[in-house]
Amino acid sequence: MTSLATTKTVVPDAPALELKARFTDLFAAEWIKLWSLRSTPWAFAATVAAVLTVTVTAACADSQNWTQYDEEHREYFRMFGTVGDSFPTGAATLLILGAGAIGATTILGEYTTGMIRTTFTAVPARRSVMAAKMAVVTVTTTVLGMALALASFGAAQGILSGQDAAVGFSHHGVVRLLVASAVLAPVSALVGMGLAAVIRHSVLTIVATITLLFVLPSLLNSQKHLTVSLLHMTVLQAWGRIGRDQATTAMWPWTVAGACTVLAVWVVVAAMLALFTSNHRDQ
Repeated sequence: MTSLATTKTVVPDAPALELKARFTDLFAAEWIKLWSLRSTPWAFAATVAAVLTVTVTAACADSQNWTQYDEEHREYFRMFGTVGDSFPTGAATLLILGAGAIGATTILGEYTTGMIRTTFTAVPARRSVMAAKMAVVTVTTTVLGMALALASFGAAQGILSGQDAAVGFSHHGVVRLLVASAVLAPVSALVGMGLAAVIRHSVLTIVATITLLFVLPSLLNSQKHLTVSLLHMTVLQAWGRIGRDQATTAMWPWTVAGACTVLAVWVVVAAMLALFTSNHRDQ
């Protein structure tokens, strides 16, 4: 009698399901990365110090010159000058450069060291990682912009109050200037991120950011229609149009809605560069 051998079917272990990283987890990871860099606190501190130095210097200069102003000049200054001192163009320029450098560093910190490969190995969804980076940078620089706008306003009005030239939040143009200045930081940071995602070289990225956000606007001629049109498309000029009244003598004036559209286009283009270049190379 032949015994039948019992056979046992061996079923291989089913592969473990890979859990998809949640965006909140990616946001938390990128938040830790940002603040674990030694350069991050220094970059924020340097930007704050530079902006407030320009504001305080401008306010002190006007305060010292107050006795030389006639009554008509003083009334004009109370209406327009004290608002301008709340966040001068020089302060806006330094905020643009500082925030742009912070945004660029967020990308370059991983690409220049090669750690981005580890990140993408852990989370293959590269665009989700880049989106989390952009979200972290947007939140942190928006807070930076808001804090700097309020601190700059408070410092300037505190200095001008000694000459009875200070104004409050209800004064014409103050809130608009503060909002425009607060928005300036995240816009500039995202532009820095977009350039860093394309160039991926520290020195070249910083040079490109400075050139695009600062050097180029200063080179454009405001006396020709073509160059004025190009000037309207720059970040600094859009900030100035949103935050300040249009000069009545300005040729080819721009609208506030147009300036807002310019900033929105900068943000969209920068975000697309950061998102869609992440799949091409890791260095």
